[in-house]
Amino acid sequence: MTNDTATKETLGFQTEVKQLLHLMIHSLYSNREIFLRELISNASDACDKLRFEALHNAALFENDSDFAIKVSHDDTAKTITISDNGIGMNRDEVIANLGTIAKSGTREFFSSLTGDQQKDAHLIGQFGVGFYSSFIVADRVTVLTRRAGEAAGQGVRWESEGAGEFSIEMVDKPTRGTEITLHLREGQEDLLSAWKLKSIIRKYSDHIVQPIRMKEEKWDEEKKAEVETGEWETVNQASALWARPKNEITEEQYKEFYKHVGHDYDEPLAWTHSRVEGKSEYTQLLYIPAHAPFDLWDRHARHGIKLYVRRVFIMDDAEQLMPLYLRFVRGVVDSADLPLNVSREILQESKDIEAIRKGCTAKVLGMLADLAKSDEAADKEKYAKFWGEFGKVLKEGVGEDFSNKDKIAGLLRFASTHADTTDETVSLADYLGRMKPEQEKIYYVTAETFNAAKNSPHLEIFRKKGVEVLLLSDRVDEWVVSHLTEFEGKPLVSVAKGGLDLGKLEDEAEKKEQEKDAGEFKALTDKIASSLSERVKEVRVTHRLIDSPACLVADEHDVSGNLARILKAAGQQAPDMKPILEINPKHPVVLRLKYEEAKFDDWAAVLFDQALLAEGGQLDDPATFVKRINDLMLSMSLGGK
Repeated sequence: MTNDTATKETLGFQTEVKQLLHLMIHSLYSNREIFLRELISNASDACDKLRFEALHNAALFENDSDFAIKVSHDDTAKTITISDNGIGMNRDEVIANLGTIAKSGTREFFSSLTGDQQKDAHLIGQFGVGFYSSFIVADRVTVLTRRAGEAAGQGVRWESEGAGEFSIEMVDKPTRGTEITLHLREGQEDLLSAWKLKSIIRKYSDHIVQPIRMKEEKWDEEKKAEVETGEWETVNQASALWARPKNEITEEQYKEFYKHVGHDYDEPLAWTHSRVEGKSEYTQLLYIPAHAPFDLWDRHARHGIKLYVRRVFIMDDAEQLMPLYLRFVRGVVDSADLPLNVSREILQESKDIEAIRKGCTAKVLGMLADLAKSDEAADKEKYAKFWGEFGKVLKEGVGEDFSNKDKIAGLLRFASTHADTTDETVSLADYLGRMKPEQEKIYYVTAETFNAAKNSPHLEIFRKKGVEVLLLSDRVDEWVVSHLTEFEGKPLVSVAKGGLDLGKLEDEAEKKEQEKDAGEFKALTDKIASSLSERVKEVRVTHRLIDSPACLVADEHDVSGNLARILKAAGQQAPDMKPILEINPKHPVVLRLKYEEAKFDDWAAVLFDQALLAEGGQLDDPATFVKRINDLMLSMSLGGK
């Protein structure tokens, strides 16, 4: 709806904003101080953005290139004001930034909320609260802003009480930037203290590069109170945290800087800070978050690393600084070599960027390897947490980063028949350490679900011989094993592909028995092959089965059944390849089939369909399968008539 006043409009918030405001006011009040951290962080970003845009258009500075963020309070009006001389916003940007949430993963975020205040507070923190945190302490918020480079009459005044709507009008604003005034709620008056505000700033925002200024106060003996002197004083250190020596930075400062740079509510899981000198000179401060962001699976979303050149902010989310499979990493890279007017296009071709990317990747993989190999319980727990959050993404690197493939392989974790649980705790090094002396290969099975993998008929001979098999049930695992063919000289082999070659795990007597059975059942395998000629490539006797009558295997160089199903589900064309049907010569069903005449084709079809279902496949014609089973059961109950 629109008011009668020509220039002033009242607009409704996007539904998601209403939900977020309601949730925040009720879930985050216990950590209300974050409002100041969030607003100062936004102000700092606005200054960084203007500095970058002004590299190409110095007029945007409007004769003022000294950035600062100011915080003031008015005891009488019960307000706190945060102002900056950054990029500012025009009318459209105000509506987009303050009236909607244009963030990927928004729907997933709201669907994952539980109603439990503590859990929801944690989720809101992960999602990022930003400007809306103002309403934790304020019942009315006024924003006055003007975009740098626009006329004084292009100022915008935005106001809301945090309910369903906000007002917006064009006003005069002589200076660029943004001023946010919070009209405090009842009971928040303790924030109207310079000492309190300064302590919050030093706790959460000490690392902010721009000076954060407040009016200086001195004790007045006559008034017996602190009074403002009229001078502005800088409250924070106002220096780039990453440029300071490591021994001068506390753990708390590293954590608070992460919350600023990662826009996260939680503390990071781990970080690495180093200065690199040589051909390329740069400083890197890289963090691994404790939780996956909501847009982790959007490979097109720009992620996490801020690029600076000699401490001047250049761009957010410089995706060229980190490979896609490490898109969860957050942090800062400050280069001494790149030109200040660097663009995304220049980044794509820069040799310096290539060296930085290589160095950053090695540093992150090294940090993960240290956690993974550590004997400390706390580090083991951290790595287990990391794997639970980001393991599937890290797996993408096996196929994407050939030069680091072995390092990534060492970081992978799998479920296996060793524990027979869904917990992915087994490294390839663990597997090698438990291999039988005569074992020459690393065995794995892929399936669509953990239970399908765990109960796969292909595992029967391995379980009998006590040979460990990796149980792979992530979709990305097919991609992993197609690129990771060996580890430390041992080939990775699927138990569901090609002929079963156990090598030295088989003795001579077993091999002779297999040859004998193959000859004895040749007539039967030929007959089944003839009956199922449209569906199978070959039928053969196997010794991989103990309890099951039959199983399907892919030929050595064919696509596995599981991969074919994944491709089909993704709408891609899977190669049209027939599987091999292997039968268990000891199983009663197979022995019965040897002498079956009347219903042979039905028995052969049921054998194939059962094998397909057992490996997690889907029947093309379930109704005919059920009818066959019913007919065969009826036939058996009538004495085979």
